Amino acid sequence: MAAAGSPRSAPRGLTGRAFKPRPAANGAGAGAVMEPRAPSGTGRPSWGLLLARGHGPLGFSSSSQLLPPENADPQRTAFLLRKQWTLYSVTPLYRFSNAHLRNYSRLLSAFIAAERQKGWAVEVGVELDIKVAVSSLPDLKGSDQDHAAVLVEVRSLPSPQKTSQEKRIWSGWFCCVCGDDFFENMPEDFTCLPLFLANGAESYTAIVGSWFQKTFDCCFHRLAISPLNLSWMAAMWTGCKVDKTASAMELIFSVPGLLQPLDISYAIHPEDAKALWDTVQKTPGEITQEEVDIFMDCLYSHFHRHFKIRLSAAKLVKVSTAIASAHCDGIIKFLQSQYLIGVLRLLTELAISQIQ
Repeated sequence: MAAAGSPRSAPRGLTGRAFKPRPAANGAGAGAVMEPRAPSGTGRPSWGLLLARGHGPLGFSSSSQLLPPENADPQRTAFLLRKQWTLYSVTPLYRFSNAHLRNYSRLLSAFIAAERQKGWAVEVGVELDIKVAVSSLPDLKGSDQDHAAVLVEVRSLPSPQKTSQEKRIWSGWFCCVCGDDFFENMPEDFTCLPLFLANGAESYTAIVGSWFQKTFDCCFHRLAISPLNLSWMAAMWTGCKVDKTASAMELIFSVPGLLQPLDISYAIHPEDAKALWDTVQKTPGEITQEEVDIFMDCLYSHFHRHFKIRLSAAKLVKVSTAIASAHCDGIIKFLQSQYLIGVLRLLTELAISQIQ
């Protein structure tokens, strides 16, 4: 166990001229929200009514299945691994079409260029020639009914005097994994891609988000992850099979009520964590709230026995396993390609629960 005191800065989220900051829905995290403009004379649908499936108290279904490994080609999704992705929930996009992705690339490139002309500091002190590509990621689907994920990339172009290649400087992607049964009543003009993940400068996130807001009348919210959801992730990911060289499971707790921020790190050998979970789990392949509570209580009791510290009085802020790591501020890092779809399914449920 290692305890370290270090100040943590909260993510600023989306900021920019085209939309105003306000607290995210349901009190889930801070950050700015991109509010869509309702067409004149019409009202935007009530997504809480249209997204019909119910959830347990954590956003996940009250009884969820553990993550099965996938057989998707790992080469196609390798660029998504071991990067920090910031999470957002997104309301359905109005009149979005995969047939027009090339046109969207051109329009978004022009929009970024126009914002730079207004003096928007995209890269401080550097003038970049950029290219935008909007493309489909068909491998990131949980079922045939899911809409294919959509990738947005901003790349820097080399100058004529240099022989360097294009470089990805920002990327973001929309997805919906195993969400087909959430949208049974959705109007046909709307495309449901409720989860958005961004990697790169927040200035690009703001510009790209502003363009999608204006073009498809959608709304973005920062997607925080509650301590309860983090505990579910810890239990779910512990139950997944990985090779014997897997890294330890690590839980990070924040201690409240101190003048200086203090974090407590709790590392558990993966085989020990898996053995504990196997004694707790009642139904193979499924997980319940009761099992999550027992699993975490056992970990807390073990820690208290050795260090006389009650972790239940602290706040769980980060979970790291061999499958993925997740932070309460809405930061995710994928570590195993075979479980990528399973993790995205959980995040899709969280995003939909926030929209509701």
